[in-house]
Amino acid sequence: MDVSSLMAGRKARWLVTGAAGFIGSHLAESLALAGQDVIAIDDFSTGKQANIDAIMASTRAAGQNGLHFEEGTVCDRDFCTRIVEGVDYVLHQAALGSVPRSMATPLASFKANVTGFMEILDAARLAGVKSFVYASSSSVYGDHPRLPKVEDTVGNVLSPYAATKAADELFAGVYARSYGMRTAGMRYFNVFGARQDPNGAYAAVIPRWTAALLREEAVKINGDGQTSRDFCFIDNVVQANIRAALTLAEAPAGTTDVFNVAASRRTTLLELADLLKRLLHEEKPELNMPDPVFQ
Repeated sequence: MDVSSLMAGRKARWLVTGAAGFIGSHLAESLALAGQDVIAIDDFSTGKQANIDAIMASTRAAGQNGLHFEEGTVCDRDFCTRIVEGVDYVLHQAALGSVPRSMATPLASFKANVTGFMEILDAARLAGVKSFVYASSSSVYGDHPRLPKVEDTVGNVLSPYAATKAADELFAGVYARSYGMRTAGMRYFNVFGARQDPNGAYAAVIPRWTAALLREEAVKINGDGQTSRDFCFIDNVVQANIRAALTLAEAPAGTTDVFNVAASRRTTLLELADLLKRLLHEEKPELNMPDPVFQ
């Protein structure tokens, strides 16, 4: 079921934070195309103006005028208080992502991911939103060896980024139990899709490798390539967030939970490299794509 079918007969006001980012832009666009009233915010610390321009253009071309963008940071209490007024559902995606980035600048990650989270969470509490859905991460599983990962079994977190997401889950749970909020954390695994940035030190593997192969460069694999990941397409992530928000709103006050957002399929990095080469060759048979380089 697509988002438009899911939202049929429903009309609500949604706040999407981090709307200039990869996941946030898809959430804001999908909701607006489904006829919803969407307030999209971003401070452009990592998000891109091009993403906002793209989703504004696509929604207007479809005859939908419910998408409104405002620049601002969730670390600003007054901004959060104002922007959440009259909102039914919050989809909080704003964050400084990336484990390596958090290792390099842990305090910046804490401010964006914990202080910012608390500001928008508390503003949502005071505004009486119906539900608050937020981006968590599979990194909260840390060093726990169990496979597949299940929501009630986590280990020791292994990075400042993972610690910020674990803290978010704790505070969301406390706000549900203490104040009767309805909260849900989305533990994203390896999300991929359109608008994912292939550039920079913190680029995800699929866009980075795709860009390299299009330049006829070898992808670089650490180790023997047998490390596996669970890749999840962006459309599934959009549906997970929206379904969680709608379902949660009908649950008893104080309901809180976390959910894996994944495909439940393991793909090794070597398999991924082979798959990308095969798919790109189908589209561009003229490409001369070298074999991976192991390092």
